[in-house]
Amino acid sequence: MSDAILVPELPGAVADGLAAGGDAAVITVELAMTAHDRRRVRRIVEAPDGVRLGLALATGTVLTPGQVLYRGAGRAYVVVAAPEDVIVARPRSLEEAARLGHIIGNLHRDLEADGDVVIALADAALANRLRRADVPFDLARRAFYGRAPGEHAH
Repeated sequence: MSDAILVPELPGAVADGLAAGGDAAVITVELAMTAHDRRRVRRIVEAPDGVRLGLALATGTVLTPGQVLYRGAGRAYVVVAAPEDVIVARPRSLEEAARLGHIIGNLHRDLEADGDVVIALADAALANRLRRADVPFDLARRAFYGRAPGEHAH
């Protein structure tokens, strides 16, 4: 990690607060990460501008979209949700929405509610369960703001 900037802790700001918290001339560099990547906090991340950040964050840290990872030299390196394969389900009723939440929860997956759709990371087991339950869904590629598998909360 000798050529990487060591990041042992988060600066404690979100991207929306950059201008309000100080220098409006700070350039934001987006670091696109999948839900899985946002859990990997002990690794080297290469930014689009070529800067390498050596993440050495505490075990259990989960990065969130909008989180500033590092600030320096007039730049702020910010986590953004990368596009990934998702299931976009469109429940037709409250009952179907509840059943959908139950199906996703039983598979220990997280979900994201966005208006009248429910989004979950795509996988064959979930798609099969939704087909059997006759819940309408599409496969898409878009940012997922929920948690990666294995990181669900009760």
